[in-house]
Amino acid sequence: MAIACCHSSSCFSLKKKIAPSQTRKSKYAGQAIKAIPIRVLTVGKRRFKGTQLLVEEYAQKIKYYCNIEDTLIKNNPKDTSDVRSQIQAEDMVMVQHIRPDDFVVMMDENGKDIISEEMADLIGDAANKGSTRLTFCIGGPYGHGPLVRERADVAISLSSLVLNHQVALIVLLEQIYRAWTIIKGQKYHH
Repeated sequence: MAIACCHSSSCFSLKKKIAPSQTRKSKYAGQAIKAIPIRVLTVGKRRFKGTQLLVEEYAQKIKYYCNIEDTLIKNNPKDTSDVRSQIQAEDMVMVQHIRPDDFVVMMDENGKDIISEEMADLIGDAANKGSTRLTFCIGGPYGHGPLVRERADVAISLSSLVLNHQVALIVLLEQIYRAWTIIKGQKYHH
């Protein structure tokens, strides 16, 4: 299927990719895995009401499978105009929320592209590796600093597009929920 759009002198085509991996099954589908708690750390400003409603809705759905904690870290905590200082301050605060035994997933536009079944595998792997909590980190407007990058066990991308932290949070929570339905063999995921 191709979608074409022509506007004046520019024309482009978007082709739907059908990857062979779309029929891939999670290695944990239908298996009992340890439901370790999940924490999502997001650097940003106060959320829009609509965003918060969606966050709460997905958190309720995820709580059926495991405990989930949503932590909002104030961006630019030192209120500086220097970008490096801002990244450093956000980096330090985020790392303070990470325990030594956490399995840390850094959300990064340059991270590994994964499909939903691989997200399910990531959740299962974190539990099987002896971690006591799975922590997802969504950076601020300038991304993650060196401390989070060094601490992360894996870096993944939600999209090749750059996403606002509120949009990234909603997409991440939906994918965590989808991953659990894949693991449990439920009909949410096709």
